[in-house]
Amino acid sequence: MDDRTVRTALERHWEASDASDFNIEHEIYSEDAVLYYPQSGERIRGRQKIQESRFVQPSKKRFTIRRIIGGCDLWVTEFILTYDKVPSYAVSIMEFRDGLVANETQYFADRFDPAPSRAHLIDHR
Repeated sequence: MDDRTVRTALERHWEASDASDFNIEHEIYSEDAVLYYPQSGERIRGRQKIQESRFVQPSKKRFTIRRIIGGCDLWVTEFILTYDKVPSYAVSIMEFRDGLVANETQYFADRFDPAPSRAHLIDHR
C-alpha cells in the first residue's frame, strides 16, 4: 500500500471518527489489531472490541486533525479530541501491516497555561 493510499484511509478514518460513523471508522483496523492507552494502561485486542469500546463511550466526541505525518507502515496523527466540549490534545501512532492498522497507541494531554518563566518567549499569533 503506497503512502497516498494510507493517507487517504487515515483521512477517511478521522472524518468517520468525527461523524461517529463507527463502521467506517473501524474499517482501517486489522481483525487482530491492538489499541493501547498508556496513560490508563488499557490494551484492547481485536477490531470488534476496539469498535465496541468507542461505541459505548457516552460522551459526545469531536475530532480536529492538526496534522498527519508518516510513511510506509508508521503514521502519526496529531489531533484535538473534544469530549463534551472539553478539548484534550492527542497523538495517535498507528503501525500498519498488510494495509491495515495492526497496532495503535494513543496519548492524551490536557491544556495548561504557559509557565511564567517562559512568558517572554511566547509567540502570540
